[in-house]
Amino acid sequence: MTVAPRFTEVMFACAFAQCAIAAPHGAGRGAVDADVSVEDAATGEGSSAPPGDDVGAGDAMGSPDAPPAAPGPCTSLPLCEGFESAAAGGPPSPALWSIAQPDCTGSGTLSVDDTQAHSGKHSMRVDGGGGYCDHVFIANTSAIAGLGAQVYTRLFVRLGAPLGAGHVTFLAMKDSADKGGDVRMGGQDMVLMYNRQSDDATLPVMSPTGTGESLALAANAWTCIESHFDETAGTIDTWVDGKEVAGLVENGVSTPDVSTQWLSQSGWKPTLSDFRIGWESYSGQTMTLWFDDVALAAQRIGCDL
Repeated sequence: MTVAPRFTEVMFACAFAQCAIAAPHGAGRGAVDADVSVEDAATGEGSSAPPGDDVGAGDAMGSPDAPPAAPGPCTSLPLCEGFESAAAGGPPSPALWSIAQPDCTGSGTLSVDDTQAHSGKHSMRVDGGGGYCDHVFIANTSAIAGLGAQVYTRLFVRLGAPLGAGHVTFLAMKDSADKGGDVRMGGQDMVLMYNRQSDDATLPVMSPTGTGESLALAANAWTCIESHFDETAGTIDTWVDGKEVAGLVENGVSTPDVSTQWLSQSGWKPTLSDFRIGWESYSGQTMTLWFDDVALAAQRIGCDL
C-alpha cells in the first residue's frame, strides 16, 4: 500500500466537513492554556447544536442503566467527523483540525484516505513511526471546550496490525489541571489501556491480572471505542463495541490491579482542553491505522450514529 503523503501544520483551504460541527466555548471549562503543544483548530461559521445535558457520575459510571442516546442526526453533536468533505490524499478540514507533532517532528504522516472507511467513502489514515518524534496527530480544541464537565468521546479505529508489548498512544487529551500533561489512550502489553503523562500511571495496572481485565483490539477490523471522563468526580468509563471494559473503569473506588495506580494521585480531576487522534510510539512499534466517525458530546454517543 502506498504511504500517504506527509503534511505539516500549514493549514490548507478545503470545505467544511458535512457532519462535523464545532460547539462554541461554554461555561464550566477553563480556556485552553496558551502554551499547549498544538495549535488551536480554526472554527467555522454557522450554527452549532448546544451540548447535551450533563450526566452525573451516578448515572453513567460503570452502569448498564446509562445507555447511549437514541440514534439521531450526526449534525446534532458538538463534533462528528466522517472526513467526507475533505479530498482524498489531503489533510482533514482545517476548519476543525490542526496537524500536531508536539516537541519534535519525524516520519509520521497522515491524510484523508479513500481505500478504507467505516461509513461513507473516506477515513483518516495515519502512518506512525516507531520513535517518539515520528508521532503525528490531528487536534481539535473548539468542540471539547463547550462540553462542560462531562466529556464523552467516540471513535472508530482500524489497526493495520495488533498492538504490541510496548507503550503506544492513539488518542490524547491535554489535562490543563495536571501540569499540562496528557491523558492518553493506547496500548501496552498488547491490550487497550490509559496512561497519565504526569506520573505515568496506567489504567489498568500492567500486571497479568490487570491486563486480563482489558482486551486486545482486532487488527484489520473497525472497532468502536467510547470513553467518558467526568471532570467533577475524576472518573473514567470505557466501552468497546458497546460493551463496558472492566479494566478501563475508574469509578473512584480502588480496584486491585485495575485502578490502584490511577487513584494513587489523590484528587485527580481533569480539565481536558484538546482532543487529538493519531499515533505516538515509545518503544519502536510502527503502525498504519485509520480513524472514522469521530465524535464528542456531553452525553454518551453510542456506536450507531
